Amino acid sequence: MHDSGLVRKNKGAIEKLRLLCLALGGGISDFMAYRVDIDSIKGFLDPEEGQALQEAALEAAVWGPCLEIGSYCGKSTIYYGTACQMKGTVLFALDHHCGSEENQPGEAYHDPDLYNAQTGRMDTLPTFRDTLRRAELEDSVIPLVASSALAARQWATPLAMVFIDGGHSMATAWDDYRLWTPHLMTDGILAIHDVFPNPADGGRPPYEVCQIALMSGAFTTLQVVKSLWVLRRNGGAIAYEKIPRWG
Repeated sequence: MHDSGLVRKNKGAIEKLRLLCLALGGGISDFMAYRVDIDSIKGFLDPEEGQALQEAALEAAVWGPCLEIGSYCGKSTIYYGTACQMKGTVLFALDHHCGSEENQPGEAYHDPDLYNAQTGRMDTLPTFRDTLRRAELEDSVIPLVASSALAARQWATPLAMVFIDGGHSMATAWDDYRLWTPHLMTDGILAIHDVFPNPADGGRPPYEVCQIALMSGAFTTLQVVKSLWVLRRNGGAIAYEKIPRWG
């Protein structure tokens, strides 16, 4: 557990930086020295969501390493990894790189350029590695090419921040939450993408996982930016055994 005074001090420093950037006519991300045009990277993260993700990471990364679940081609990784690089820590970028359910052939978000005809599977890893190279983040981002369940099996490293943006089925979203939040430090940050309270706007599982987290009493809301929800881990225990598993 971190000293609460230091947590407040670091949070205050990030807020001062954010207000300074606003006074200059933008957000923190607008004044970051990216080495690649983020708009040129394939992905689904809105720029305002990316800025909020980066601001949260700038606060959390001083406490230790961070984790991203679902990297795709690396758009979110640039925002997240740049913050970790600035704070001298590392970002574990976890993705099996075979695409989520909605990325498969015939689905709404399928990109044929990322389909490997030789293997008959989606393969975003070459594009992701190229993003890291172009963004000069290879010294700060550690790719983990595995399923979430496999990577979590022997995981023992405490994490300052966990960003969940993997598969959107209930089973996958719940497993990402169940497997990785036990490794989140007290006062650490949990961010979840594609959270839609209105079912007409998108799939419900990320929203339902957010509600589970908040109802547990172990998390409080820091901010909501479009479909990105950013939560703070409190000191209370997370009662996973009280939450049913989905098949």
